[in-house]
Amino acid sequence: MPYKIIFTDIDGTLLNKDRKLSELTKEVFQQLQKKVPVVLISSRMPQAMRHLQHDLHISHQPLICYNGGLILVDNQVVGSTEIPVPIIENLHDFNANLNCHLSLYNAEEWYVPKMDRWAEREENNTRVSPEVLSNAEVIAKWKEENKGAHKIMCMGEKEYIDCITDHLSRNFKNELHLYRSKDTYLEIANRKVSKLTAIKILLERHFHLQLEDCVAFGDNYNDYEMLHAVGRGVAVGNAKPEILEIANEITHHGKEDGVAISLQKLFGLS
Repeated sequence: MPYKIIFTDIDGTLLNKDRKLSELTKEVFQQLQKKVPVVLISSRMPQAMRHLQHDLHISHQPLICYNGGLILVDNQVVGSTEIPVPIIENLHDFNANLNCHLSLYNAEEWYVPKMDRWAEREENNTRVSPEVLSNAEVIAKWKEENKGAHKIMCMGEKEYIDCITDHLSRNFKNELHLYRSKDTYLEIANRKVSKLTAIKILLERHFHLQLEDCVAFGDNYNDYEMLHAVGRGVAVGNAKPEILEIANEITHHGKEDGVAISLQKLFGLS
């Protein structure tokens, strides 16, 4: 069937070995302009996605950020679901003895307790610079502003991340989504949202399309629901085994233009 819209993950899926967009990817996406809309969908914050939108000539399209926690159309918020401050406080207190890095995100804000190796790595990967503010100060600030976190990123040694994962799983199973992208990384979002819930909102309110009209690309656990539900779920070759198992198609490695090559075939591009 002729698919009418494309959703693609970024990290591990769309970027090459230098964590950049390849020339082939940019060329293919430019050709797609005349055929179908392309929406970037990621755990990243908006600023870490906009430069990619610009390079792909899709800045006019919506953005799905924070694994579905924040949905933007024309830079206006059409969907926002946060982690409540009491949960952030609980995590902060539990982490006191572990001393893992906790990055706190809300919309355009990214706070780090210090510019350690974890913050520097994320800054390098996303091309966004955080603001240094202790977790306690951020919590106090957000209490006054009646805000929560669109995402919490825990980074640290494997055994400490294991402890945090176990703690949150026991105490907030029904409130949080926990995404373990690697042993030393834990991404936390509100359980009410996922990439799939965000896609459904955009399809219904903005594009007026159905799930079967969609092609989606991904590689990690937070892509599972999305790839399983859309008309064509495509896993890049480096995807997690569980993702490879449910995908309708397995394309080349994400660092080897897997998304671009799949789209060339699917839409008959040269």
